[in-house]
Amino acid sequence: MSKGMMTIEELRAAVEAGEIDTVLVCFVDMQGRLIGKRVTGWFFLEHGQEELHACDYLLTVDMAMEPVPGYATASWDKGYGDFVMRPDMATLRRAPWLEGTALMLADVLDHHGELLPHAPRSMLANQLAKAREMGFVSKIGTELELYVFDEPVEAMAERGFRNPKTAGRYIQDYHILQTTREEPLIRAIRNALDNSGIPVEFSKGEWGPGQEEINLRYAEAQEMCDRHTIYKNAAKEIAHLQGKAVTFMAKWNHDMAGNSCHIHNSLWTADTDEAVMHDPADPHGMSQTFKHYLAGQLAAVRDMTYFLAPTINSYKRFQAGSFAPTKAVWSGDNRTAGFRLVGQGSALRVECRIPGADVNPYLATAALVGAGLHGIENQMELEPMVKGNAYHQKVREIPKTLVDAIALLDGSDLMRAIFGDQVIDHYVHTARWEQAEFDRKVTDWELQRYFEQV
Repeated sequence: MSKGMMTIEELRAAVEAGEIDTVLVCFVDMQGRLIGKRVTGWFFLEHGQEELHACDYLLTVDMAMEPVPGYATASWDKGYGDFVMRPDMATLRRAPWLEGTALMLADVLDHHGELLPHAPRSMLANQLAKAREMGFVSKIGTELELYVFDEPVEAMAERGFRNPKTAGRYIQDYHILQTTREEPLIRAIRNALDNSGIPVEFSKGEWGPGQEEINLRYAEAQEMCDRHTIYKNAAKEIAHLQGKAVTFMAKWNHDMAGNSCHIHNSLWTADTDEAVMHDPADPHGMSQTFKHYLAGQLAAVRDMTYFLAPTINSYKRFQAGSFAPTKAVWSGDNRTAGFRLVGQGSALRVECRIPGADVNPYLATAALVGAGLHGIENQMELEPMVKGNAYHQKVREIPKTLVDAIALLDGSDLMRAIFGDQVIDHYVHTARWEQAEFDRKVTDWELQRYFEQV
């Protein structure tokens, strides 16, 4: 068992010894946030291990927690009842950055004990179950970037988030001197994660002033998504406790580099845990299974882009020459393509460079795995790889706006075949609401550009 992970017996002993008094029981919402309850240790041990309850509106709210009308799954007309939170005991761990606290994730069930199909963890679980039926296990790694600010969110919010104080003053990609200035926070995050069952490989400075990347050890897909989500929440909480702030926005400032979340994914045999992506006889080292898998992802990438780029802001990051992809094609070790081959031998994998750090990892991984499995099932032929600077080539492009991504998702027979109409309709409704909320607001850009000049 990884350092920081706990068994129920260890939790019981810690509660009885007074070391732990609170258990955070959380599920993941559509925006990728941890939502749940702080349960006293004794109550969790006596009554909370099987199930807890929460209002079903929590999977129909927007980023601002506004109950959104028009969903088929929950509404005022249906009374906004409860759903079941079933704790996943395999995720029980210490939360060392919070005093006396353990944390665990839960699956979301209906009153019949079935997984809610539109819950992000359920969507991924269903695709992983299909992969196992086909003889595969999916393993992924997510490379998540963030910006560090030397002031709390509250101070920035009072100024309308104008001129926030970034922790760095200049480009700091791989810089040791500049990242030393951010080390009190980043070290605290690294150590907290490492001591909560989330192995950290390294951190490094990224391109933007105050921008960092913390890399977690790759894992089986659901475990990796769990680690990713806990990491984001922990980073925000630890920054708050230090009087600082972090953001995972895809593009917080048009002059600054965006925050990416590159997703490395591969398949392994379910019974023997052997990699199936490599063939030394192939010029690119790719097995036929890998070629079919990648072909499926490429065929579906435009249709699935909403699951990779879920916010208005996501599309501001897609800029040519910025290390953020604009072309939905594949290549070798080439960072201008949306999909890049990485590693050799059993470590060969595909890196999807499209998502930003605002992505919900469960939704993105479910879409990538589901599309890849579709490619294998249908023995799809892999298109030729793109060579050179993909930014300058007339090849398949990523949708330019959320409006475009919504239309592609809504009209996608493939995404509906993978996830079902109910799930796709649920997320199309979510996306349309987000777009409508943006469309009705007057922005600072409009005031500056039109106030006097029109």
